Amino acid sequence: MSQPQIIVEHLTKVYRVPQRGEGLAAAVTSMFRRAYQHVTAVNDVSFAIAPAEIVGLIGPNGAGKTTTLKMLSGLLHPTAGAATVAGHAPWERHPAFLRRISMVLGNKSQMLWDIPPLDTFRVLAEIYAVPPAEYRATLDELVALLEMEELLAKPVRSFSLGERMKCELVAGLLHRPAVLFLDEPTLGLDVSMQSRLRRFVAEYNRRSGATVILTSHYMADVVALCPRVIVIHQGRILYDGRLGQLAERLAPFKLLRVAMGEVEIEAEVKAKAEEEIERLPGGVEVLERENGRLVLRVRRGDAPAVTAHLLQKLPVSDLTVEDPPLEAVIDQIYQQPDALSDEAGRPESARAAQ
Repeated sequence: MSQPQIIVEHLTKVYRVPQRGEGLAAAVTSMFRRAYQHVTAVNDVSFAIAPAEIVGLIGPNGAGKTTTLKMLSGLLHPTAGAATVAGHAPWERHPAFLRRISMVLGNKSQMLWDIPPLDTFRVLAEIYAVPPAEYRATLDELVALLEMEELLAKPVRSFSLGERMKCELVAGLLHRPAVLFLDEPTLGLDVSMQSRLRRFVAEYNRRSGATVILTSHYMADVVALCPRVIVIHQGRILYDGRLGQLAERLAPFKLLRVAMGEVEIEAEVKAKAEEEIERLPGGVEVLERENGRLVLRVRRGDAPAVTAHLLQKLPVSDLTVEDPPLEAVIDQIYQQPDALSDEAGRPESARAAQ
């Protein structure tokens, strides 16, 4: 079994933030006696990520996601703890380490706005000492994957946000990093461009075997790319495991959407259907009931039996069985962090680490 590409052990980051009251007196006082507040952005975080794995790091604003990525990329020193990325301590910033990682931020640009992307790409190839033949082959592959040939000779300032993000991805991948940190890569993009960038990341991961950590507030990004998620809240890990198991743990039910015909059904049949709805098996909750349509919440284990009962007893024209929206599950975690603790009060991540 191969060694993890990323190992994080009890990583902690505490910021020392200056504090000052309002008014001239407070301003003068702060010049001689400054007060500080200690803010814990990341608190005792531990996890490991295997080579070629794509992991989603999710949490609300201010949860510590970007701070964690900045420590793993070497941009920040931790207050405590240790980490290795591709065999290196990130904050030592060895050249060998920097050649093996890349970080793409959806809200920041590394492209020079007044020149075409090709010029920036050439500069980056020189910085990373990419051989000319390898540079040309890598650039051609990335440009083809992103379908961006027409952008290469235009100044970056003329690009849309989606076009700029394509260039950012190429710039971050020219040196073929073994580890890729993506922080909100689809931020502000339209639905079509989001989907295309997701396909690109998945295909690049398949071809290159790069390890990817993705942060995003768009659950569609996480669902499309990340079989495993790490949920972080107030600097602590609440959950580290399979995405599907997270939904099953917090939302152990299915949604059944039932339609009883597009046209008016006969009064007698309608009355009989109403009676059957009132006699639904125990544990079935009616969430919506209007114009011949039902939305029911059913325990996962009871869903097959309830579905068969509905098909037998009601004049069903359409029936779908769905998992609850992932956004609702994640929101439940943010609102009730203790929901992911077991009987002994330990978070899911603590059990996974044992």
